[in-house]
This record gives sequence, structure tokens and C-alpha cells, in this order.
Amino acid sequence: MLTGHRTWIFENQPVIISTGTVGGPFEANGNIPDAFDILHDDMWLKQSSFEKAQRTMLEEACQIAVKNSLIQKEHVKFFISGDLINQITPSSFAAKTLDVPYFGLFSACATSMESLALASFIINGNGADYILSGTASHNAATEKQFRYPTEYGGQKPPTAQWTVTGAGCALVAENGEGPRVTSATIGKVVDMGMSDPFNMGGAMAPAAVDTIETHLRERDVDPTYYDLIITGDLGHIGRETSLDLLQKKNIAVPEENYKDCGLTIYREGQPVLSGASGTASSAIGVYGHFLNLMEEQQLNRILVVATGALHSPLSVQQGDSIPCIAHAVSIESGSDKT
Repeated sequence: MLTGHRTWIFENQPVIISTGTVGGPFEANGNIPDAFDILHDDMWLKQSSFEKAQRTMLEEACQIAVKNSLIQKEHVKFFISGDLINQITPSSFAAKTLDVPYFGLFSACATSMESLALASFIINGNGADYILSGTASHNAATEKQFRYPTEYGGQKPPTAQWTVTGAGCALVAENGEGPRVTSATIGKVVDMGMSDPFNMGGAMAPAAVDTIETHLRERDVDPTYYDLIITGDLGHIGRETSLDLLQKKNIAVPEENYKDCGLTIYREGQPVLSGASGTASSAIGVYGHFLNLMEEQQLNRILVVATGALHSPLSVQQGDSIPCIAHAVSIESGSDKT
């Protein structure tokens, strides 16, 4: 199953049998409102804090994924999730509500594909037959922790990004109908010495390129093997930087086949500066939008490269640089698998 040093080939090809996606009011006015199962018109979701609202969205996304699958929740063996908030408490509290055995992860905005890779690894090895894999983020909760509360009204540079308010969850199964997870390349920490917390795209781009290069080499495929290579939340700055780095490495990724969830969710004119970010960016982009395109047979093979900046408010305050990571998962269309 292990190919090269960092790539798993899933011979049993776990299936994404259903998904659930939830968004907020800003996402409802974005570029892909049809990608959501639920769109809320209130950032608070009738909760007493933004963190509790984030937890509620994750619970909803998981419940939708189970409902759409036609299986019972009791059949779900594990829940794998994580988020950006201190000690991943929204995910942990959601796990309490779901009452499913739980793996908690922190890989920042790369968590969506880390959780999908691990769910697929467990299922491929006959460790479970159904696993929920998902994550959530909330703009106001993330701003309060990593930058300034939104009420502060702090001005941001053009390199900054807008954290997505939303949640995305996939139900991964041993058998069933849906797109198949065929491989995963696990990222390593890449730190280029950048320390600006308002330029996450630029900091994460080298990690994305390292994982893409490794995946293509260890699978021995050309970039054109995939209809799309999709990054998680590099935004304008990170996408352009990564394309330059890929070109320097003589990796010819066609620009039109290189998409970013952070540039897909919001429409032109929304004040998101360099684009979307947050753990929900890739989860919503993939589970809501790009898998819909696969269902419509517009795409057959995609490589999703979720990117994450592994800093904390404390590390930034202490003057540390920003270590980054990217995990890649390949998803391919397939017929019913029994």
C-alpha cells in the first residue's frame, strides 16, 4: 500500500457515499450557494458564542451526511475531525453530541484532507466500514483567536484572507456508490521563515508544491492525469506563488487545471482580499462543489491538496516563523462498488 516514502495507494478504494455541507450568510451570497445543504442567515446560529455556532455547523454537516447515506448513525465506527479553535474544542464537543468514537486532529486548514486520508487508510485496512470525516470554521471565532475581534475593525493588508464560516463532512465507506479515494500523500512540515500572519497563502505555497511534487513522483503520473489539481486555501497570492514554484521545478501544471477552493467559494466583489481560508474552505469546496461536478460527470479525477499553517497566536507573539503543511488526496469517479 505504501508507495515511495509518503504515498498510500488504497487498493480497496474507499467510497465517499455521502456528504454534508453548511454555510453562513456571507457564503450564501458567494459564488457557489448550490454547494451547500444548509445556509444560515445568522452568524450566531442562535448560540451564545461563535465557537458554539461553529460546533453546531459541524454537527449539522455530520447529521446531513449520515441522513443522505441511508445508513443508521449507529453504523458509523469513527468520527475524525479537527479545527482551528483552542484545543479543537468545537470538534470535540461535536463528537460528544454525535456519540461516535472520535479521533481529534490539528493540521490547521489541511485538516480536511488529513482526516479523509486517515479515514480511507483505516477503511482500506478493514479497520472500519463507515467513518465520518469533516471539519468546520467560523470567521468571527477565528478572527478573535488569531487576529482581532471583528468588532475591533482592524485594517488588513491585501495579502490577508477571509475565514469561511461553514462545515463540510464526508461519510467514507468500504462499499457503496460514489467517488472513490484512490491514494493519499502525507505532507511534511515546510518552513520558509515567513512570519507574517496576514500572508498565509504565501507561507503555505511551498508546502503545497512539495506535496504535489512528491505525489506525482511517487505515483509516477503526470499532472494531466488529473482533470483538476485543487488546493485548499492558497488564495490569489499563494496560488500565483505555487505556480511559479512548480514552473521552477519543471512541473507543468496547466494553469486552467489548477484551482483553489479559496478562490472558488466567494464571488468577485466580496471583500475577501486574497480569497477564502479556514478549515472549512477545502471541506466545502470539495465536498460541496467539486464532488457535485464529479456527480455531473464534468470531472473524473481530482487531486485535492489541503494546505495548513501550523502557527498559533502564542508562536506569533514570540516571533516564531510559520511552519506549514499540505496533505493530498486523490479522488476518482466510479460506479457502484459492492
